[in-house]
Amino acid sequence: MFSSLKIKNCTLEVPIIQGGMGVGVSLSPLASAVAAEGGAGIISSAALDRLLSKRYNKKFNTYEATYAEVSLAKSKGGVAGINIMVALMRDYEASVKGAIDAGADMIISGAGLPLSLPSIQKPKDTALIPIVSSARALQIICRKWERQGYRPDAAVLEGPLAGGHLGFHFDQIDREENRLENLLPPVKDVARKYGDFPIIVAGGIYTHEDIKRFLELGADGVQMGTRFLATVESSATPEYKEAVLRARREDIVVADNPGSPCGLPFRVLKESPMYVDALHRRRPPRCDKGYVLLKDEEGRFTRCPAKESNESYFCICNGLLSSAGYNPDKEKPLYTVGTNAYRVDRILSVKELMNELKNTGV
Repeated sequence: MFSSLKIKNCTLEVPIIQGGMGVGVSLSPLASAVAAEGGAGIISSAALDRLLSKRYNKKFNTYEATYAEVSLAKSKGGVAGINIMVALMRDYEASVKGAIDAGADMIISGAGLPLSLPSIQKPKDTALIPIVSSARALQIICRKWERQGYRPDAAVLEGPLAGGHLGFHFDQIDREENRLENLLPPVKDVARKYGDFPIIVAGGIYTHEDIKRFLELGADGVQMGTRFLATVESSATPEYKEAVLRARREDIVVADNPGSPCGLPFRVLKESPMYVDALHRRRPPRCDKGYVLLKDEEGRFTRCPAKESNESYFCICNGLLSSAGYNPDKEKPLYTVGTNAYRVDRILSVKELMNELKNTGV
């Protein structure tokens, strides 16, 4: 058995954090199931307002949806938190406030540097955990947070083998110095300098042996996404899970052109219907959701590259909403996975998966 992991005021019986996969994959059913098995269950904040409005057939704003889903994830006990993407700038502050008010055990934040996170609202018992891909990024965050009177309660170090948005330029993904085991020592050094907070590694972690190896290398815990995507409790559609089961190594690609309107490399299954259409420029350049918005010249969140052009971008909002079953009749789905998705050969319950990862033999 692995040792427990303490982060701020909560203790994980098992040092495994389930990755926050959006849109609509990591919701309360998955998060509460992981929490019940001693890990940290994490919901994704992405598009929660639309997902809950559809689920309950009444209108939710971002704050209300975040508060409701975090409360539901925590209602069965254990450690439960939320992943909030910096790239979702329009809804970022409302998501943070809703999570803290609902008593989230942790907020994990990446897809950009969460430089202002501690100043949005007093976190109370909620741990604030940035996602970084380098020691330099963590150093910048620590210095910025220090001026706000806070230090990270932990940090997630995400390597280039992760799914979704990657914190590397396209030509940096395969470099030896960016292997997770090579990124870890300097990141640990920064953590020691600013209070010796835990470092959780992510990206390419798949087996019990992988977890054991990285803990022996100095990591305090691991974050895993793809393994939990392929569980009974995951809210991914049956079609999404079947696509993962069919995937071969060569079917997993890093989308760059066309790519995400966030401007970050994005790992997907190349058979994803929206990605196929984007490759062949079949999809009109439109966007009617507006989660990934950039500021215009007047400082308003109005600009989306996928709205303006289909030459270089796919519409990530609509694609991921369709992969969660939100609007499949209007939009084709986009399936994001980690680099080891081709190894998934069956759908497990969270309990079965956690027992496998713990190597309990149960």
